Amino acid sequence: MKEARYYIQKGDRVTCTLCPHHCNLKESEIGKCQVKQNLQGKLMALNYGKVAAIQIDLMEKKPLYHFMPGTRTLSIGSIGCNFTCSFCQNHHIAHAKDFAGTTEDYTPHDIVQLAKLYQTPSISFTYNEPSTFYEFVYDTATLAHQEDIKNILVTNGYLEEEPLIQLLPYIDAMNVDLKTFRNENYQTICGGLLEPVKRTIMLAAQMCHVEITTLIVTNMNDQEEELRELVDWIAEVNPNIPLHLSRYFPQYQYHEQATDVDFMYRMQDMAKQQLKYVHLGNVY
Repeated sequence: MKEARYYIQKGDRVTCTLCPHHCNLKESEIGKCQVKQNLQGKLMALNYGKVAAIQIDLMEKKPLYHFMPGTRTLSIGSIGCNFTCSFCQNHHIAHAKDFAGTTEDYTPHDIVQLAKLYQTPSISFTYNEPSTFYEFVYDTATLAHQEDIKNILVTNGYLEEEPLIQLLPYIDAMNVDLKTFRNENYQTICGGLLEPVKRTIMLAAQMCHVEITTLIVTNMNDQEEELRELVDWIAEVNPNIPLHLSRYFPQYQYHEQATDVDFMYRMQDMAKQQLKYVHLGNVY
């Protein structure tokens, strides 16, 4: 573990300022992400160096279609997520309860050396939510940057502005999950808010390559009106931002039927009226 970079101490409580939840924790209490804990008045990152998944992927799997296409990337993930999406696609990692038997210990130097050994020109922080792995991501990304290795975040974008701005100089590309364009869905289904995710996308788009993924979930965000608003907003930020519309399948605690394929194609055609790049995922 390692002391967290962003928190405020007051009395015997600490307030995490990494993400918009601002968990206020008493002694021994753990935050919503399940990986930040108040230990003797200090906020500690329990998942520092704890890697739950590591493998080499094609860049297109992230998915990033317009950044270093055709190259391989060293993908790593830990435990922890600051959302509670009932349709989570990586719940076995993101919401794992125990480090023992689930993770292995790595240092930032270990990760960079593995990227060099396997000649992968980039490292992707993915699988779980990398912002909950912030301290390790930051240390690894800064070291990789010195070695001319690119850094990629696959993220839900639920991060406060200050830590995001501190990290972005070392991030070369991001894929941000824009899960819905309704704040009430973010609150009731994901346990968060829409506006911080929009802010992350707008800030990141000014400093690195950004692509957006929206999983179209049956009876959650599969309304044309909502998706039109989502596309309108992306077009206002930058119509050259690629959008990945991905098909949902029943997963974790959400059991509605898979997204209608014809609807997916109709939404792709709609989005292409305003966006230059619109890709479909999980439809074949």
